[in-house]
Amino acid sequence: MLRISLPRFTAAHLILAAGLFALGCGSDNPADPDPDPDPDPDPFNFSGDLIAFETDRDGNLEIYLMTPDGSEVVNVTNNAAGDGDIAWSPDGSQILFASGRGGNTDIHVMNVDGTGVTRLTTDPAVDRHPAWSPDGSQIAFASNRDGNSELYVMDSDGLNPVRVTDHPDVDSEPVWLADGSKIVFFSDRSGTGDVWSIDPDGANPVNLTDSPDFECSPATATGSPSAPEISFFSDRDGNREIYVMNADGSNQTRVTNNAASDFASTWSGDQARLAFDTERDGNWEIYSITPGGSGLVRLTTHSADDEKPVWRP
Repeated sequence: MLRISLPRFTAAHLILAAGLFALGCGSDNPADPDPDPDPDPDPFNFSGDLIAFETDRDGNLEIYLMTPDGSEVVNVTNNAAGDGDIAWSPDGSQILFASGRGGNTDIHVMNVDGTGVTRLTTDPAVDRHPAWSPDGSQIAFASNRDGNSELYVMDSDGLNPVRVTDHPDVDSEPVWLADGSKIVFFSDRSGTGDVWSIDPDGANPVNLTDSPDFECSPATATGSPSAPEISFFSDRDGNREIYVMNADGSNQTRVTNNAASDFASTWSGDQARLAFDTERDGNWEIYSITPGGSGLVRLTTHSADDEKPVWRP
């Protein structure tokens, strides 16, 4: 698999690099062909509270599940291709992901245990960063099929894709607000990286962070969220940290405070904790913390990079 090695926190991830179109500000691009059979990772409690994450601990990018305390871990993709860009279904029974197992990077869906993998997009362009709508009927994703990275919305079975942004700069990393009223996403259309919101039909784009610094990787709370309900990454204080804000962009508050890089975040179903990845141990590991910045707990302790956690709803 080709792994983009540029620093995750710069806008360099948002340009055409090494023949692969980077559709977000993360470092990993799921690619490479050739599928393996469905895994059989038994025993594991797939019905419990889980965090999915990306890791290269088996030599290429795979999707793993772990319990929220990190005590139990299982590989659910086990494929020769790169698998990443994880998104849970609203009921927690399925996982969307991007993979190059079909020959180019497309959106796939699988059961929580890794069985029943189905390819949803077949466009020759790069399709990444899927996100289920709260009612499960639609999927937002990023694609460069029209020449640059834009947001699209399709039916949950992959049919009827519709372009919802049309801008010469990068729009990527969509996630939905819990009430389905807005899609929150990353864009560099303001000249730096910012977190924006837009109506699902593409109307009313709003810059939520509106900062001269670099922000990306938004995550939204699920269920019946209370304020704040969006977490994101920012380097506005001279260091790469996790922040939270209300759905309208107000009350932007710093959560982490460490000299190392803290990056992708995710909300627990009860909004009591955020999981995030960090370089504070010399490689990318996953920690959890309260939205108020207390109760820091390390969840992974592997020499490989464990990244981009996504908490089951």
